[in-house]
Amino acid sequence: METAALKQQEPPAAAKIRNLPWQLPNTDGALLSSRPSVQKFISEDRLPHLLLYGPPGTGKTSTILACAKQLYKDKEFGSMVLELNASDDRGIDIVRGPILSFASTRTIFKKGFKLVILDEADAMTQDAQNALRRVIEKFTENTRFCLICNYLSKIIPALQSRCTRFRFGPLTPELMVPRLEHVVEEEKVDISEDGMKALVTLSSGDMRRALNILQSTNMAFGKVTEETVYTCTGHPLKSDIANILDWMLNQDFTTAYRNITELKTLKGLALHDILTEVHLFVHRVDFPSSVRIHLLTKMADIEYRLSVGTNEKIQLSSLIAAFQVTRDLIVAEA
Repeated sequence: METAALKQQEPPAAAKIRNLPWQLPNTDGALLSSRPSVQKFISEDRLPHLLLYGPPGTGKTSTILACAKQLYKDKEFGSMVLELNASDDRGIDIVRGPILSFASTRTIFKKGFKLVILDEADAMTQDAQNALRRVIEKFTENTRFCLICNYLSKIIPALQSRCTRFRFGPLTPELMVPRLEHVVEEEKVDISEDGMKALVTLSSGDMRRALNILQSTNMAFGKVTEETVYTCTGHPLKSDIANILDWMLNQDFTTAYRNITELKTLKGLALHDILTEVHLFVHRVDFPSSVRIHLLTKMADIEYRLSVGTNEKIQLSSLIAAFQVTRDLIVAEA
C-alpha cells in the first residue's frame, strides 16, 4: 500500500521535463560547426591537450562534451572520460590520486586515448596546477587533458604552454538568434521582434543568460517584448534613459534629482545600470570634444566610487552635477 501511495505522489515524466531549465546545452556536432579546427582534430583522431577560455555562457563546456560524445560511444563514456569541476575537490591530493590513477591506466577493450576534463580550472590551487604539469607530460600517450577557464591569467604559464589554446569570445547575434528562435518555436513562446533584440542586447553574448531571461520573462508576463524583458531584469528602458538625460541637461538640479529618484524607486533601477546606459548615450550625442572628455572622466570616477560601496544618493547627486556643469560648458563655448 505504501509503495502504491508513493507512486501516486511522484510527478509524471512530462511534469518533470517542464520543471527543467530551457534547452540545456545540446552535446551534438552542431556545436562544433563554429570551431572547424576542433572538428578537424576529432575527425583525424589527433586531439591535442586543450585549453578553452573565455566569458561564461559561450559554449566551452558544451564544445568539449560534444567532442567527447563524438569520440566515445555511450557505454564507453564513463570509463574513458573523467570530468571534474569547481564543485569537486581539486587540490594537490586529487591530482596525485584520482587524476593520476585515471590517466595512468589503460582500458583493455578500447583503443585510443582517455579524456580528462577539468572545468573551471582557474579555481585550482597553484600547487595542484604545478603537480598537473608532470602528469600531463608523462601520460600524453594514454590521456588527453582539456582545461576550461574564464580567466587565462589564472592558469600558470607552464600549463598554458602544454596546451593548444582556444578563446571563446561573446557570441554574436548571428549565432544567438537562430538558437533563440529554435527555443521559442519549441516552447511556443509569444515573442516580438523588439523582444528578441532586447534579449540579445541584455545577454551580452552569454547564451545561458539569454535563455534564462527568456524563460523568466515568459513565465512572469506570458509575452516577451522589449518592455517586459527590461522590466523582468530590472534594467532601465531606453525611454527611461532618454528621460533621465533630458532631466539632467534641461532641468534645474532639484527637479532632476527628484524626478530621477522617483523613477528609480518606481522601477527599482540601480544607479550602476543607469550609468552604463547613459554612457552609451553620451557617445552618441554630439558634444564638443573637451566637454565629452570632462563628462566621461566624471562618470568613470562615479562608477569607481559605486564599485567600492558608496552611497547611491550622493553618487546620483554627483552624476547630475557633472551633467549640469557640462551644460554650462556647452553654453560658454557657444
